[in-house]
Amino acid sequence: MSKKKNKIGWWGEFKEFAIKGNAMALAVGTIIGAAFSTITKSLSNDLIMPVVNIFLGGADFTQLKLELPTMPWAQVKLDPETGEVIKNYMTYGNFISAVINFFILALVVFFIVKMLNKLANAGKKKEEPAPEAPPAPPAPSAEEVLLTEIRDLLKDK
Repeated sequence: MSKKKNKIGWWGEFKEFAIKGNAMALAVGTIIGAAFSTITKSLSNDLIMPVVNIFLGGADFTQLKLELPTMPWAQVKLDPETGEVIKNYMTYGNFISAVINFFILALVVFFIVKMLNKLANAGKKKEEPAPEAPPAPPAPSAEEVLLTEIRDLLKDK
């Protein structure tokens, strides 16, 4: 009986995790993040990069590549249709585009979080600061102490 009770407990614990816990929030965040990534990629590729390309003389980052040398000991691959040597390229332009997309995404997320923090702080009730205690009176000077002692001696007489 105790085994059956453990299975039910385990299942209930899993159900609580999967449905009520952070798993649902994580799933929703992942889905929204993927969609948001598509939006920022389009923002970068379709709106920002064309403007950047104007200043770079119309260079298309995705076409930037560096031809890698063929080593003498490496086997040369030929294109079956044309018979030409297939060359290896390092396409660093795609990497530059990915870095720009990342910075745009990070900037957009930064401003969204900043806006959400402002909204969260605006929604909170502004707490009034506790009234400050009045400052302690200054210590009496040596002259005042002496005069007080003289007064007290005269009272006692």
